[in-house]
Amino acid sequence: MSSIKFQSRGKPLLRVPAKKHRIINSIVCGVPIKSHHRVSNVLSRTSGPSFGSVTSISVTTDERPFGDDGNGRFGRFGGKFVPETLMSRLRDLEDELDFVLSDHEFQEELTTALRDYVGRETPLYFAGRLTEHYKTISRTTGDGPEIYLKREDLGHSGSHKMNNALAQAMIARRLGCGRVVVATGAGQHGVATAAACAKLSLECTVFMGTTDIEKQSSHVLSMNLLGAQVTPVKGTFQDASSEAIRNWVGNLETTYYLSGTVVGPHPSPVMVRKFQSVIGKETRRQAIQLWGGKPDVLVACVGSGSNALGLFHEFVGDEDVRLVGVEAAGLGLDSGKHSATLAVGDVGVYHGSMSYLLQDDQGQILRPHSIGVGLEYPGVGPEISFLKETGRVEFYTATDEEALQKNSLEGIIPALEASHALAFLDKLVPILHDGAKVIVNCSGRGDKDIDTLIERGMPSSFS
Repeated sequence: MSSIKFQSRGKPLLRVPAKKHRIINSIVCGVPIKSHHRVSNVLSRTSGPSFGSVTSISVTTDERPFGDDGNGRFGRFGGKFVPETLMSRLRDLEDELDFVLSDHEFQEELTTALRDYVGRETPLYFAGRLTEHYKTISRTTGDGPEIYLKREDLGHSGSHKMNNALAQAMIARRLGCGRVVVATGAGQHGVATAAACAKLSLECTVFMGTTDIEKQSSHVLSMNLLGAQVTPVKGTFQDASSEAIRNWVGNLETTYYLSGTVVGPHPSPVMVRKFQSVIGKETRRQAIQLWGGKPDVLVACVGSGSNALGLFHEFVGDEDVRLVGVEAAGLGLDSGKHSATLAVGDVGVYHGSMSYLLQDDQGQILRPHSIGVGLEYPGVGPEISFLKETGRVEFYTATDEEALQKNSLEGIIPALEASHALAFLDKLVPILHDGAKVIVNCSGRGDKDIDTLIERGMPSSFS
C-alpha cells in the first residue's frame, strides 16, 4: 500500500509501533488449546457464499473490503477456530447473511426500522465551541481545524449498538430462534438487544459481569424493564462473553448468539461491521452536503472495534482520509492496568478468531482495565488487527484521567468510551492544518457513567 501523507504542522505524533508479534496461545470459545495446528483443518473450512451488494443505506457494499478474502479472513487474521459442533450453525448463519444482504424485503424492513425506530440518520454536528477552544489553546493565527461529532449517542437506546442489534435480531427471527443470548460490558449492547428483542417478540438473556453490573446499574434496570433476563457472571465483560458463548453452544437449536462487536468466528465480525457501516455511509453523504467533500481525519475509540469500523470502513479506500483509533491506556501502559491491545498485545486466538490479544508469556489472557467499561476487552477484531498491521489506520492511546477530562463540552455528555477519542484531540488538533475537517464518532451517551464521574470528581468544562 502506498504511504499516506497529510499536511500538518509541528512534530508528528508517535503511533502505536509496529512489531513482530508472536503467536503464543489459542482459545477456542473460551477454552484453551495447546497449539494452532490442532485447529488448522477447521480454519481451512471457511469457504462460504460471497456477499453481494444491496441498495439499503445500512449495508451497501460496492466492492470487497480492503484485505477481505471473501471468507472473513483479513491477511492472517480472522477464521473459524471453533469446535466442529458449531460449524454447521455458522454455515447456516453465513447462508442467511448472504441472503438477507440482497433480499429486498429484509432490506426494506431494516431500512424502515433504522429510520422510524432507531432514529437514523444521526446528525453530523459542527462542534463550534470545541473548535474555538482548540483554536484558542493552539494560538493559531488562522481558522484552525473544524471539529464535528457524529452523534450516534442520539440513536434509540443511546449508542451505535442498536444498528447491529436490530438487524441481527431480525436474522434470529428468520432462523427460527425464539431466544437470543448476548454478553455486555457497559450495558449499551445489552439494552439495544433487549429493546430489539422486545420489538420482535424474542426472549432475551443478557450475561453481564458482576463488576460491570455494579458500575452500570441504570442499564441493568433498563434491560429488566425491556423484558430481558440479566444473568450475573463473576468478573467483567471478558467473563460474560465466555459464559454467553457456552450457553449458546448448549442450546444451538433454539438460541441465537447476538454478537455486539466485530470479534468471534466468521461471519460474526463481517456481519457486525456490515450493519455498523451505516455510520460511515451517512458521514460521507453528510460531509458532501456540509462542505462539498470528504473529511480529512476520522477519530474513534477502539475497544474491540465495532464503532471504529462502523465509521472507518466507508473510507478505508480513500487514502487521503486519515483514520485514527484511540485505545484505552487505563492507568498507563506500564501499569499493567489498561486495554491497549494494539499497543502491547500479541497475536493469538480467542473467542473463535485470530487477532491481537492481551496475553502473558504463557499465552494466558490478561484482564483488561479501562474507566470506560465498554473498552474492557482483551482483544480486537480481525479486521481492526489487519488495518493496524498494514498501517492503514493509526492507533494511539488515552488514559483514564485524560478521558475523564472530556465529559463536559458543547452541552453534550459523551460516554466514557467515546471520551477517549475526544481526549486525543488535545494531541491531534495542534498538528493539523487550518481548515482540516475532523470527525469524532460520539458512539454513545454518558448518562450511564454519571455515578463513575461523581466518584472521580466531575471534570471542569471548557468555559
